[in-house]
Amino acid sequence: MLRIEMKNRIVLLLAILTGAGVASTSGQAPSDAPVEARIPFAPIPAKSNGQTIVAYELHLTNLVAEELTLSRIEVFKQDTRSTPIVSYQNANLLNLIVQPGNPSSTSDKRKIAGGMRAIVYMWLTFDNQEAIPRTLRHRFVFTLEGADGKTEEHDLEFSGPDVSPGQPITISPPLKAGPWYAANGPSNQSIHRRAIIPVGGEARISQRFATDWVKFGGDGKAWHGDSSSNANWYGYGAEVLAVADAVVSTVKDGIPENVPLSPTRAVPMARASEAQGGNHVILSLRNGHYAFYAHLQPGSIRVKPGDRVRRGQVLGLLGNSGNSDAPHLHFHISNGNSWVASEGVPFLFDSFEVLGSAEIENILTPQGWTAPATVKPDKRLRDMPVENQVVTFD
Repeated sequence: MLRIEMKNRIVLLLAILTGAGVASTSGQAPSDAPVEARIPFAPIPAKSNGQTIVAYELHLTNLVAEELTLSRIEVFKQDTRSTPIVSYQNANLLNLIVQPGNPSSTSDKRKIAGGMRAIVYMWLTFDNQEAIPRTLRHRFVFTLEGADGKTEEHDLEFSGPDVSPGQPITISPPLKAGPWYAANGPSNQSIHRRAIIPVGGEARISQRFATDWVKFGGDGKAWHGDSSSNANWYGYGAEVLAVADAVVSTVKDGIPENVPLSPTRAVPMARASEAQGGNHVILSLRNGHYAFYAHLQPGSIRVKPGDRVRRGQVLGLLGNSGNSDAPHLHFHISNGNSWVASEGVPFLFDSFEVLGSAEIENILTPQGWTAPATVKPDKRLRDMPVENQVVTFD
């Protein structure tokens, strides 16, 4: 949602000071880190912005009373102990770690209190698909202050995750022409990437690769005239299209629209409720993929559950309903018929052109956006736009 601001889990390793590890710096006996590590959802590689990305989350739970500090993460190919693919240490880890629900958490998210969990958001990039190992291997280094005041160091190693050998689904764009701004689009820092929601006893990230599509006018602005009128936003009323031949699985209509850039919503926004998506449509595509279209105009939806739709067919009109600050289309693909109780998966658009990039703080101002004079449109085939790119669709 635009904000200005597997079921089979893969349990990889549980080590509670019982196995062999590195010797502590205090001279105590070797021991493994007292941490449970797991990856809830195995990554699917996707081509994006000229690279292949592998995105996944590491859940690390401290199983002792003492505070642990995560000081290093190294990722290796499974079959080698050579140079790590990536290595994050100390301050470089700070932007990767979140401790959800921990009000006592300091700015140093590397420090994990007893009984608390940290989530590390991993976003690995490779030059091409062939360079990705079938299985990754991780090494964590934790530090623990001993009773004598000396610092102990503990290792934890495990194999995983297995990287899916499958390819992301390729679809046509959900909108025509443009230019469209990929607000909160795929990146490791996007609010969608970090939108972990507990549903039915499991923590899910259905919006892992979501984008909020905002349209620019010929003047490079998102709106003209009075910004508090939905009709003055260039994207308002744009036709929203089926990205593939599909069956309509869910429709929600009748939710009134918000006043653009207002801090309040037209209806209450309960946590994880369907009202968050406003008026929306979910399409059942193929091979367990579901396309989610959110924040449509009330009364504009032209399909109903059970309808078969064709690629490019109009589903409804872009609006500003639900948890939305301004007219835009929230779009993502997941593995279930729910905008929250599912896992977001990557997808590729068959064709689009990149015009440049912008920052949300700049485009939501009267100054607007100007295409770089020295940059020519970059044609992309079977690729996924990333956060802040400005693109046009065929």
